[in-house]
Amino acid sequence: INAEYGYQRRVRGINLSEMEETFAAFSKFGDTKSTGKELDNKKFSKLCKDTGIMGKLVTSTDVDIIFSKHKPKGGRTITVREFGVILDELSAKRFPKKSADDAKAAMRELVAGKAPGTTGTTKATKVGATDRLTDTSKYTGSHKERVDADGKGKGIQGRENVVSNDGYVAGYSNKDTYDN
Repeated sequence: INAEYGYQRRVRGINLSEMEETFAAFSKFGDTKSTGKELDNKKFSKLCKDTGIMGKLVTSTDVDIIFSKHKPKGGRTITVREFGVILDELSAKRFPKKSADDAKAAMRELVAGKAPGTTGTTKATKVGATDRLTDTSKYTGSHKERVDADGKGKGIQGRENVVSNDGYVAGYSNKDTYDN
């Protein structure tokens, strides 16, 4: 028995350092300042989802209740020792048809050596809005005046009313008709 963590180092062939590695990986996920020794409820829920603990028999509510039950009073995180105790408690609910020892071993097999995944996260689009927004043939109104027929920007001439010093006021309809 490991005095620091309060449970045996090996359970039915699963090395508990793999459990500790999983705990540390999820603890550090998305947090560069994490030491890997504490896990909050959000990351514990992610661990349960990613490793397959959560499902039909174990719901997110069950996970939250058990986490709150085992975290220190007034605290927000659990340690590896509390993690092991929580997994043992969840194993009976996750594997109801197995004996207590078999359920604990099966739970440790689920968790051992896993790392957080990023499935379902937002990916950059290759087409779509960017192509549509940069297609100059679809520009209208004042925006259309900012690009020439080839789709190249006109620069300052396309953005500002350039003043011509020809002596006429703006909007004069008979410009250049005066004879000398």
